Amino acid sequence: MAEHEEGKPSTSTSQDTTYDPKPTLQYASSVGLQAAGVGAVVSAVQNALGSHSAGASGFFTRTGGTIGMFAAMGASFALTESVVANARAKDDALNGVAGGCAAGFLAGIRARSLPMAVGSCAVLGAAVGIFDYGGKSISGVSTTESPEERRKRFFKHPPPPLVPDASE
Repeated sequence: MAEHEEGKPSTSTSQDTTYDPKPTLQYASSVGLQAAGVGAVVSAVQNALGSHSAGASGFFTRTGGTIGMFAAMGASFALTESVVANARAKDDALNGVAGGCAAGFLAGIRARSLPMAVGSCAVLGAAVGIFDYGGKSISGVSTTESPEERRKRFFKHPPPPLVPDASE
């Protein structure tokens, strides 16, 4: 790093960004509960589409493990991501890779297959890492342009006249 002398401004080009530590348990429990909600919806759909004699109680008895699995995957993702981010003191795509790998490994363990655990670790880690590297947005890099500016940029502009006006 460049050393600072008194009275002279720093000429380093590195950005001076500070890292705000993530509240690990709060983040993990929040994401775990959200994932449990998604798991409940998936469990309800599985229960509705399956043919069985359990009725509505099949939501918990037959497909209820889906709720727990989704909750465990969400919580392990969030926990791993925030622990890695806090340990490295950086908020970048590698944190998402580690979290995705942990959640994918858990999914493979549910299938009782170590090769599937390693494969799903790699696939889910790569998918989350690419998503994080791309700006953490499905629509791409977010800009601060107004809807009117976006509309003007989207639509074609009329071509300039070939012959200048005679009034000039």
